[in-house]
Amino acid sequence: MSSTLVIIAVVIVLALTAYAASLLCKLKKQNEARAAAEAERKAATDARRESIFEDIRYIAHAMLEDRCEVSEGVVRIARLFEVLSLSERVSSDYPALFQHFELIRNHPIMEERKALPKQERMKLDFERMKSEAELTEAILDDAKRLKDFKLSACH
Repeated sequence: MSSTLVIIAVVIVLALTAYAASLLCKLKKQNEARAAAEAERKAATDARRESIFEDIRYIAHAMLEDRCEVSEGVVRIARLFEVLSLSERVSSDYPALFQHFELIRNHPIMEERKALPKQERMKLDFERMKSEAELTEAILDDAKRLKDFKLSACH
């Protein structure tokens, strides 16, 4: 009878070992799947980020070639940096651009602008044009650096 108990014990140990091995195999597959999914998410995020960087470079080129008004380019570039949560990190690198953006960031556009009284529109236009007159040269210098923008490790 003791040999029967030993055989039963061995069978139980073998069964438990096989079960543990199958659980380890499942865990390994889950970890591999999780790592692959994370790599896919990172690749998609990196691609989206690079696409936005390309948009920033394109707008900077357009500003320098007079295909985009200074204020419009400033708003578009600054908003793209906001989308990337990089505004604070890069604002000191492009001070004129962000200085002008702070002035015009809340100016209404399109239908909201049309709904304003004429005096209010003129006041906002004067603020914008005054800032543009003071900062255009510096903003275009910022745009020259932005046309080749790459996010560096120090950003």
